[in-house]
Amino acid sequence: MGRLAVLALRGVLVLGLAGSLFVQTVMVALFAADLEDFGPGLVARRVPILGIIVLGILTTQITMVCVWRLLTMVRRGTVFSHAAFRYVDIVIGAMAAAALLAFAMAVTLAPGEEVAPGIVGLICGASVMIGGVGLVVFVMRTLLAQAVARDAEAKHLRAELDEVI
Repeated sequence: MGRLAVLALRGVLVLGLAGSLFVQTVMVALFAADLEDFGPGLVARRVPILGIIVLGILTTQITMVCVWRLLTMVRRGTVFSHAAFRYVDIVIGAMAAAALLAFAMAVTLAPGEEVAPGIVGLICGASVMIGGVGLVVFVMRTLLAQAVARDAEAKHLRAELDEVI
């Protein structure tokens, strides 16, 4: 991965983390105040709705931090090691949590007339898509495991060849 690509992705991650912190602190508070305008049914479910939003943003932040750490490993040339699995596993867990949180949001919004059934259906669809992204990351983890195994095998064969020479 080129230096420019790593730098660009880090810039995106910094902007994403800063934006998500802003949303968590300022926008969620404003949304909590505006929630009263949507009707008494949603006001009664304020705490679960806001909790799910904050936790959903947290899963995104965790993923961004792990991607930052993986980028550092790429820059150092150590990404094909067992240490990378920790960060990839955390990303998979964060994606699974985000999918469950999206589904929990749909379940929280479903009762009553305040939220249209189509919106609830769209949130359920988003939950499935988030889970699908988590599965793609899981497949990439499998590819990483194969690459680490091949790298270890290549090092072993090089060591044997060095002994012969």
